[in-house]
Amino acid sequence: MRDPRIEKPRKTGCTMVMDVGKSLDETKHILEVAARYIDHWKFGFGTSVFMDKALLQQKLQLLASHNILTFPGGTLLEVALLEHHCRVYMTHAKELGFSAVEISDGTLPIPRFRRNKIIECALNAGLIPITEVGKKDPKRQPTIDQVAEEVLEDIEWGAAWVVLEGRESGQGVGVFDDAGNVDDFDVGMIVDLIGDKQDALIWEAPLKSQQAFFIEKFGANVGLGNIPTDQVLALEALRNGLRFDTLNRVSGKLMREGVWDPNQVESNCLNNRAGKL
Repeated sequence: MRDPRIEKPRKTGCTMVMDVGKSLDETKHILEVAARYIDHWKFGFGTSVFMDKALLQQKLQLLASHNILTFPGGTLLEVALLEHHCRVYMTHAKELGFSAVEISDGTLPIPRFRRNKIIECALNAGLIPITEVGKKDPKRQPTIDQVAEEVLEDIEWGAAWVVLEGRESGQGVGVFDDAGNVDDFDVGMIVDLIGDKQDALIWEAPLKSQQAFFIEKFGANVGLGNIPTDQVLALEALRNGLRFDTLNRVSGKLMREGVWDPNQVESNCLNNRAGKL
């Protein structure tokens, strides 16, 4: 009925959660029930700056023990770039215990040649570069051609994954309209232009309707990001057709194709019933 879910560690079908201030105990509880379904853990915006250093390092060690990549939000790096502290930022992130770094230009106008250098800087620091393509300002959205070109360049330069900007709201940016609806045409164009590199994409999709769209279009093993930490199991159920949004589409398709008939009773059930008569 649906492609089997790839198990961790996985390169495709990653789930990236957004943490904007979970305590150590809250993090432990989340991991107790959902660690096997979480691949990337983003400390949203600049929130990691305001955490006690010892507490932050404990969280990072705990997440690493569950084979989860950790990184601060790209906005924090942009602040470092504004202050000309890129190398200092990368070194400090590595020393704290982060395993990856998000590289974005959602706010600042970063030339492409500098982005290349920033990816190189992350690699030199021993961090996994995860880039983000797109702008946070609804009035400054790149064209589809620009998005595809940047995705391909980032991967060529060493990005392990490329995140498509959707913000924490999932509205008014990227492939989403102001109501959070997905532009199917734009999504299709991006994927057509990047070809076999689409497995490296992580679509920021904080809303259930958006998650259902991408799962229906690309299957259970599509990369999805900005998932609330308390919605990981709900997303995994969605990926596996265990919620109305995806099961309804799958069952409808099977009925239209004649693969499943709701009136057909399983043969073993008929045999059991006959035996009782």
